Amino acid sequence: MPSLGDSELCFMSARELAQLIRIRRTSAREVMGAFLRQINRLNPKINAIVAKLDDVKCLALADDADRRIARGEEIGALHGLPFAFKDLDPAVGFPMTRGSKIFKDFVPAEDSVLVERLKRAGVIAIGKTNVSEFGMGSHTYNDVYGTTLNPYDLTKSAGGSSGGAGAALAAGLLPIASGSDLGGSLRNPANFNNIVALRPSIGLVPSAPTALPFLGFTVNGPMARSVADVAWLLSVMAGADARDPACYPSQPQELAAPLDRNFNGVRIAWCPDLGGLALDRRVRSVLEKQPKTFSDLGCIVDDACPDLSGADEIFLTIRAWNYWHTLGPLLEKHRHEMKPEAVWQIELGSKLSGEDVAQAMTRHGELMQRMRRFQEKYEFLLCAVNQVPPFDATIAWPREIEGVKMETYLDWMKSAYWITPTFCPAISVPAGFTDDGLPVGIQIVGRYRDDLGVLQIAYAFEQATGFARRRPNIVLQ
Repeated sequence: MPSLGDSELCFMSARELAQLIRIRRTSAREVMGAFLRQINRLNPKINAIVAKLDDVKCLALADDADRRIARGEEIGALHGLPFAFKDLDPAVGFPMTRGSKIFKDFVPAEDSVLVERLKRAGVIAIGKTNVSEFGMGSHTYNDVYGTTLNPYDLTKSAGGSSGGAGAALAAGLLPIASGSDLGGSLRNPANFNNIVALRPSIGLVPSAPTALPFLGFTVNGPMARSVADVAWLLSVMAGADARDPACYPSQPQELAAPLDRNFNGVRIAWCPDLGGLALDRRVRSVLEKQPKTFSDLGCIVDDACPDLSGADEIFLTIRAWNYWHTLGPLLEKHRHEMKPEAVWQIELGSKLSGEDVAQAMTRHGELMQRMRRFQEKYEFLLCAVNQVPPFDATIAWPREIEGVKMETYLDWMKSAYWITPTFCPAISVPAGFTDDGLPVGIQIVGRYRDDLGVLQIAYAFEQATGFARRRPNIVLQ
């Protein structure tokens, strides 16, 4: 059979690619070579992968992966796939800068549980993916590695904080990727880069080590160019681990099954602006075409919105308190090395009392109860991922949307972070493009711990529309 070309290898389904390596239809070395050539051609333009091993080392690791197959050794599901860990994840052999000059020379001594799990599954670690400083905000720029640019328009943001991963997937530099999400850091870069990312239910994917295992909204999750690959990767990432006491028992293997499902009669709530958030008219124009797609799938789509009152207070209070307790000690010596938004966020947390946090936690419980009651009628909620399309990469954050002033660096991403405290799984799936070719995703929110249902309806939408198949121009040149 003829050998596969670089473009075919770099944009093939990750699951299919791993299978071809497993049955020796292609080799890990051939796959690595294709991705390295793509990285060498395009990464200088988008700055998505950082701290990369040199090519000789990457190829040597691929050769070792091939030898293991030749010897008949037992291999993992992801065996032979090139991979770059998010620069917020500790991974032995790579720096973990967190996008901060304060940590530019830090090299962890141990892997996180997630990194350990992915390595055990057989990925070949070749580098890290770029992040926003400390993962704050949804625009990937920092003083260590610089700015990650959007493959669909090199003047625009790739989102964040998993922006390096999102851009790398869109440009074919990686077959799959992992990221993390507090207020949208998986969903927002997926939206900006025309890929797929799932914010899974809290406790499905382990998040150890963490300083606050039972208080906080951060999750690890999968990113890919298709819903099927996201589900497949999640089946490897998911599952309880004793080092994360917040994890619950689950059946990860169910996520790797076919995603086909009949949606006749399934009731869906349509609320693109979550009840009145400022929404860029270009985003609204793309999204308003999509209720018909779900209707054509057999769904009953109603104009309806959950009561998310208090989401701002809940999210911002617990986020600020978390940052104060984890990053506050850095302020005294390193304030001058931190972006203004980080200093503001940490200092905001320093002003909070125990009563403030307790009230936020109480309101959080009330919000989850209201969402549960809403979802007794509506199995899914459809809304915007981001309130704006990809914006100018030279600015820190959008200052206004449709004439509404954004007071802080977080205001423009409320459509993502208001969903976070619901604890519901939420996915970003490509939903179209603006008139000037910028990607727009749709956010699908499911019932508590129904990650499989979210993946199934996202798959049905993806198959019905095909937007995810459109590649950036820089790939085609």
